[in-house]
Amino acid sequence: MLEPLLRKIFGTKHEREMKRVRPLVTAVNDRETKVREYDDAALRRKTFEFKESVEKGQPLDELLPEAFAVCREGARRALGMRHYDVQLVGGVVLHRGRVAEMKTGEGKTLVATLAAYLNALEGKGVHVVTVNDYLARRDAEWMGRLYGFLGLSTGVIVSQQGDDEKKRAYRSDITYGQNNEFGFDYLRDNMKFSIYDYAQRPLHYAIVDEVDSILIDEARTPLIISGRGRSASDKYSQINEIIPRLRRDEHYSVDEKHHSVAMTEDGIELAQDLLWQRKLTAANNLYDPVNLESLHILQQLLRAHALYKRDQQYMVSEDGRVLIIDEFTGRVLPGRRWSDGLHQAVEAKESVHIQEESATLATISFQNLFRLYKKLSGMTGTADTEAAEFHKIYNLDVAVIPRTGPSRAKTRTISSTRPSARSSKRSSRRSKSAINTASPCSWARPASKSPTRCPACSRAKASRTTC
Repeated sequence: MLEPLLRKIFGTKHEREMKRVRPLVTAVNDRETKVREYDDAALRRKTFEFKESVEKGQPLDELLPEAFAVCREGARRALGMRHYDVQLVGGVVLHRGRVAEMKTGEGKTLVATLAAYLNALEGKGVHVVTVNDYLARRDAEWMGRLYGFLGLSTGVIVSQQGDDEKKRAYRSDITYGQNNEFGFDYLRDNMKFSIYDYAQRPLHYAIVDEVDSILIDEARTPLIISGRGRSASDKYSQINEIIPRLRRDEHYSVDEKHHSVAMTEDGIELAQDLLWQRKLTAANNLYDPVNLESLHILQQLLRAHALYKRDQQYMVSEDGRVLIIDEFTGRVLPGRRWSDGLHQAVEAKESVHIQEESATLATISFQNLFRLYKKLSGMTGTADTEAAEFHKIYNLDVAVIPRTGPSRAKTRTISSTRPSARSSKRSSRRSKSAINTASPCSWARPASKSPTRCPACSRAKASRTTC
């Protein structure tokens, strides 16, 4: 009861945050008239003046009002777009290393330019992280016109690039790229023998688009670089023959949440006997050290049969190759293979050629990767629901940015039972926008006439209300 009263008196946490940012927005607006008087060359010179000030030790916070005013004016001239005041608020939030929640359509791509421009003045590189290659290319080309107009360089990191091209992109002031590519480039650099061959510079500042998807939903997704391992064992296809004899729940249990399979006592006894009869074990004890390879293959085959479904987690190409499907984008990942014998188990399950096993050479999760950045920020349309996780894992606070104006989008609330708010909010947004309902009858009774019937729905109309 006390909490609602305090909220009315002092405002919510987000309202108090907006009040603290408002003086900075006012300071930016106060400089707008003066900045508009600069010609293009003078506006570009401001970038080099800012860099000199930073080199002399002036904090970025002191440069923020004028730098934002210059960036706003540059966007007006180069892109034909002017940052709204709430977009300036979003830029301040990103610069301060927080997560900005801004609704769809509020111009998050343009908001990122403010923080990216200001932090690029340090000359240490700014990474703008997107969820796919298309957005990386689009935003780099689109917003690159603004950065180039102001005298900064822009690079883009996408798949299938050579080392020289990646080095040039990472040496740019601002680099756009997909989250996977930043991670794999980090792993490749750490496999090199000399730091002079590194493509990346030290990880300084990142702005993550769709931050809830990358830092929360995909946080523990491992990025793995594999190399050639030992030749595939013939035991995969031989042990695969006994899997249909093992029944779910009776001989093994499946934990969908943790993506694991565990054999029951009955399952262990049955598997021991079947493997011993086929001479696939050296002792009639599945857990004897001499049988570790057979046990491992059996467990991976159980996972392949129980947890990995064809055309969901993987597909089989016409030439008999098992191709992984990205669970977040639905795209095929050519050249990627599961490690630890799992890919061979799926190949045995599908009765295709079993390729050599791969050995893990380097691995990192998105969670560990982005915690390496000196400063981290992000933006998304739905962040407040994960505020506790952002703070606990990344020490990131969430700020909810108000709308520019009344929303033009009309959505209907859907009541349904969901397993979790985080895992389904993007699909919920898609569902809301995809609903088509029949339009209500818009006929109204003429004011001067007696009650009559609607010609469309035949309802009696006693007033000017619509059906």
